[in-house]
Amino acid sequence: MARTAVMGAGSWGTAFAIVLADAGNEVRIWGRRAELCESINATHENADYLPNVTLPDAISAHSDPAEALDGAEVVVLAMPSQQLRVNLETWADSIPPDAVMVSLMKGIEVGTHMRMSEVIAQITGAGPERIAVISGPNLAREIAAREPAASVVACEDVSVAQRLQKLCHTEAFRPYTNTDVIGCELGGTTKNIIGLAVGVCIGLGFGDNSKATVITRGLAETARLGVAIGADPVTFSGLAGMGDLVATCSSPLSRNRTFGEKLGQGMSVDEVAAQTRQVAEGVKSCSSVSELAELHGVDMPIVEHVTALIEGRMDPEALVKALISREAKSEVL
Repeated sequence: MARTAVMGAGSWGTAFAIVLADAGNEVRIWGRRAELCESINATHENADYLPNVTLPDAISAHSDPAEALDGAEVVVLAMPSQQLRVNLETWADSIPPDAVMVSLMKGIEVGTHMRMSEVIAQITGAGPERIAVISGPNLAREIAAREPAASVVACEDVSVAQRLQKLCHTEAFRPYTNTDVIGCELGGTTKNIIGLAVGVCIGLGFGDNSKATVITRGLAETARLGVAIGADPVTFSGLAGMGDLVATCSSPLSRNRTFGEKLGQGMSVDEVAAQTRQVAEGVKSCSSVSELAELHGVDMPIVEHVTALIEGRMDPEALVKALISREAKSEVL
């Protein structure tokens, strides 16, 4: 099928590598730690991030980025969003000039307010026909276990989206195509922040009414900002919007929801981060999304209050109280 490189050996990068291998592709994973790559090659398991999951033989791991990227037709970027720029600047010259780059990342860059596809375009000079996004309800462990799941492959060039769709379509993983890159990226980013807020509600002992309220109003906030920056509002009712949001807010496998739960139980941000191996993207991106909303004159109270919580300007109880006690108004505003 295709020679692919997955740049990032975390749980989601590894899970998507499994999808690509199951679809018949050759897959090279790049990991920054040589010892992890050696372990993956020796045991066919990523014990650090997906223990007890056997990796297909078509997957190999490499700590040299040039080696992983050599001859790649598709380059999948699967690192924490705030680390994308520094990594791309280091090894962008090794990416084959005709390779399609696919972002699995869900974040807005701190300081620039750029989506990951925008960072990729800026660093590599690639046009929109070489940049795609995969988003949706993508809990890594469930994908790696080959539980049935669907996702969205978004690219402004529909023929590229269709090609990528074929490269990652398996018996367990069903990709749909979309040309709304902005909406897919924004939905994947804001759902992490909403997941933090839902986790706070759970940590405080609140039930399903509270969770449903935050999820629904969080989706409304996302759609408002999406329309303001050029997204198709229909995207937010699909897999990359509501689908991803429901998975993140409903599952204990969600690192963002779990992070929020611990905050609701009284732990500090630093305390939770210290015991968390993987990055909760909502913690990193909430300030960027809040600033982006302010730049566009969009009201996003959940995002704003989560940002205040993460920055130590609000406690969990005050966050929930502030959301509920806001001025009553029409639901459609």
